[in-house]
Order: sequence, then structure tokens, then C-alpha cells
Amino acid sequence: MTKEQVLRKQIVEVGRRMYLKTLVVATEGNISVRLTSQRALMTPTGAWKGFLSPADMVVVDLDGKPGAPRPPAAGPRPSMEFPMHRGIYRARPDVWAVVHAHPPVATGFAVAGIPLDQPILAEAVLVLGPVPVVPYATPATDALPASIEPYLKHHNALLLANHGAVTVGRTLWEAYARMEILEHLAHIQLTARLLGKANGIPPAEIRKLQDLLAKPAL
Repeated sequence: MTKEQVLRKQIVEVGRRMYLKTLVVATEGNISVRLTSQRALMTPTGAWKGFLSPADMVVVDLDGKPGAPRPPAAGPRPSMEFPMHRGIYRARPDVWAVVHAHPPVATGFAVAGIPLDQPILAEAVLVLGPVPVVPYATPATDALPASIEPYLKHHNALLLANHGAVTVGRTLWEAYARMEILEHLAHIQLTARLLGKANGIPPAEIRKLQDLLAKPAL
């Protein structure tokens, strides 16, 4: 099985999990993963993410002109959010996968303009980091990647005001895991707020977690 065939199957599985976990409904959301530094696989426009097949994915060029990915002459076209994915890849050469979804609780924070930047879970500190809210920009236009770009250097997960969320990773599974953790964190943050208080991890303990993250794996 070729690398491309493996990645096509992985996108199908990620889309299925996103749909089952209601991180997206109907045709919401989009997924992409690099094949090379300048080419990527992307979900097609108008597709239900829970019912994808490997053949549905579209190969896009990341060096194309704005708004002009070059899909095959016939067949499915890439998601309308291609400009956002392309902008992320251009800004972050280390990123090899992008997941965009509308997780309901995290999106609620995005609509309210409330960042998920309080360190309340060790796992979120280690895997996710602080999650800011990106000001609203029209989806499927070059305004959206322009609004996101200033945040990408220091963040792997972003809330998009009145839109949803986007996560990135070195692999598709890492990007997807961050989306799951983001929605889980949003649930816990909301519950803590409803209970009256969200207590953060003390700064000294945050530094210990960061030191753990900096240690090389054995």
C-alpha cells in the first residue's frame, strides 16, 4: 500500500470519528494532510464526513494561486476552505495535517469570544496549549487565513469566532487528537464555570509540565 493510499484511509477514519463524536454534522468540517511539502490530500466539498471513501479525496497543490487549487478536471472538488488549509501550511512548514470542525461546546466559547487559555488540565497543557479566539473572517475566503496567520507561530489549536475550531499536527492523528482534546477541555471548562469556579494549575506546576515536555523520549 502506498503512502497516499494509507493517508486516504486515515482521512476516512478521522472523518468517521469526527461525525460519530458530533464534532461535525452533515457536510461540516474539512480535513487535509500533506503528501509532500507542496501537495496535499483534502476532503471534497459538500461531503458528509461520516460517509467518506478513500476515492473521494482530492489532491491539491499548495503553491497554486489564491483560490485556485488544481484538482483533476473531472471528479470531486476540494473543500471551499482550501485557502485556510493552504495558508496554514505556508505559515507552518512543520505542520503536515489540518483538521477543521465545529465542536459544539468549543464553538460556543468561540461564539462568546472566550479563549480556552486557562491551564486547568495537565493533558491539555502538554498536548494542546492555550487556545486563543481568532477574530471573525469570512469562511472560504483569503480573509480567513490572513486572520489566522498571526496566531499560528505559538498555537496548535485555534477557536474561530462565530465559526468553529481548527487544529494542526505533525501527523493527521496528532491534529485529530488535538480536536478531541479541545472539545473535552471545553466541556470541563464550561462545567467548572457552571459550578462557580475554574481553578487553574499553579504556575510552578505548569513549569514542571513544560520541563516534562522538553525531555527527550527514552
